[in-house]
Amino acid sequence: MYVWSVSMPARKLRVEVFDDEGNRYTVIVEGEVTRKKAQCVLDIVELLGSVQKGNERMGPSKSTKFSKTKLLINDRFAFTWFSSRDIVETYGKTFGDVITLSTASTYLARMTRRGFLMTEGPQNNRKYRMFTELSKSILKSLNKTSK
Repeated sequence: MYVWSVSMPARKLRVEVFDDEGNRYTVIVEGEVTRKKAQCVLDIVELLGSVQKGNERMGPSKSTKFSKTKLLINDRFAFTWFSSRDIVETYGKTFGDVITLSTASTYLARMTRRGFLMTEGPQNNRKYRMFTELSKSILKSLNKTSK
């Protein structure tokens, strides 16, 4: 009996990157994925990362509504449950700018999908809370005990 070992290159490489505005960038390389092609994809990711860092340096006055919302959650709602209406109200008082309820809900949904927030309750009365390191460690320990 003979065993053949053939090393085949990867046939597909997919990378997804999210920026502070909530935009998703997807780069897919199909076919023979070489080291050079993978390095090109990583260069693109690095360029997107440097753009993100540049936005963070601008400060809240020139930041996007998405990044302001995330900053607001970190500052005002780090340890409490809140609703999208709470975000709209506090956003207006804090930044002197208007954010609609649908925009706030969209941003909160994106943050939830990315693991930044947890949710509770039905969709029409949903409450959000920031995932802290403590809550992440508690969830990990609960998952381990349930297995």
